Amino acid sequence: MAVRHLLKWLPILLVLSCHASFSSAARATPSSPMKAVSLGGWLVTEGWIEPSLFDGIPNKDLLDGTQLQFESVTQQMYLSAEDGGGTIIVANRTSASGWETFTLWRITESTFQFKVFDKQFVGLSSQGDGVVAVSTDPGQSETLEIVRNADDPNRVRIKAPNGFFIQAKTDVLVTADYPESTSWGDDDPSVFLMTIVATLQGEYQVTNGYGPEKAPQVMKEHWSSFIVEDDFSFISQNGLNAVRIPVGWWIASDPNPPKPFVGGSLQALDNAFAWAGKYNIKVIVDLHAAPGSQNGNEHSASRDGSQEWGKTDANIDQTVAVIDFLTARYAQDPSLLAIELLGFASGFQGSVIDAHYYNLFSNQFNGLTVQQNIDYINNNRANDLATITRSNGPLTFVGEWVAEWEVKGATKEDYQRFAQAQLKVYGQATFGWAYWTLKNVDNHWSLEWMIKNGYITL
Repeated sequence: MAVRHLLKWLPILLVLSCHASFSSAARATPSSPMKAVSLGGWLVTEGWIEPSLFDGIPNKDLLDGTQLQFESVTQQMYLSAEDGGGTIIVANRTSASGWETFTLWRITESTFQFKVFDKQFVGLSSQGDGVVAVSTDPGQSETLEIVRNADDPNRVRIKAPNGFFIQAKTDVLVTADYPESTSWGDDDPSVFLMTIVATLQGEYQVTNGYGPEKAPQVMKEHWSSFIVEDDFSFISQNGLNAVRIPVGWWIASDPNPPKPFVGGSLQALDNAFAWAGKYNIKVIVDLHAAPGSQNGNEHSASRDGSQEWGKTDANIDQTVAVIDFLTARYAQDPSLLAIELLGFASGFQGSVIDAHYYNLFSNQFNGLTVQQNIDYINNNRANDLATITRSNGPLTFVGEWVAEWEVKGATKEDYQRFAQAQLKVYGQATFGWAYWTLKNVDNHWSLEWMIKNGYITL
């Protein structure tokens, strides 16, 4: 299960059926609050929702954003970017933390660029065989190959662009001058024990992982099968009246988005609007992944966990252009209810505050009983929602919630009570609510499964 949001609630702007990115509403607010479900994991990949999407990727555990640590088998010390970067690589740390962690940019299934703590990349020194982390613009001289032992894939060697292997000669002398031959033994200074510290499984990882030849086929198959017309029929027959569809910024460049993203998600969104019209379902289009990534998480399509959105005018301007594109394309479609944006912008006419409520992702929920979780919904969450719901203010929308918690061994009845408490409280939101998400391999995160198995009745 991935961490979705560390904040208790995140105010976001919802502009109802507008003709420009920040104009007033073009259509009246809904006559009754929305009962919606998010179509997460469809047009913006989140690997925890459908892990099998990544199964065909070679070296699928070494994708963009994977964080690695390397322990020298001879020195029994970790490789480290001295001072966090900007100088030499050493092998003199008995334990590993930030300076000893290298973040991958994947080039091919076996070649990578290694980003260090201060955002430089590992490469060769001007002398040719010294190993340093000084470049902020990686190229061929910063492209390294990870060679894995056939019997133990976490026992590795790192081949430098000069054709030699990186070795820990001493604890302060790391060079790229070891020859090809090896016994993979503990006496080989070019052998390292690799530890995978963290991974990302988002849109960038899946498309770059499959590569330009295979990714278009894989993604188009995913878009055409993960959500289909029958899902909209199911939604309409089970007490729901809207869908919230997360999209990525690259959809505005379809059919030829910047690499590694691939075209086709726009046609899938067009299909969703057609099905929504057929089954009388409203659509909220959610800009879930902004240029540069607004939070560094996989669900915002970050390459390596960096958050770059908002640091330059360019990606803000690009974000506005994406909103303009979406509103121009769908503003006249009667199924469009809202476009969901980033930022604190509740002062605009026709805007809605979007709050995300989870009894997860915070230590305060650890150890709570079933009843304590339910009490938290009835008291704390009800107060939270009341605080942002003002008579003359914007409408309120619980844009994400789920009937999952930290309780172990809970019964079906426990889940039913927990879900019902949330439905009652979030039903007070003046714009409505949206469950996260329709489909998920983790059953309680799948509203489809929860409805079909009698855990939630709407």
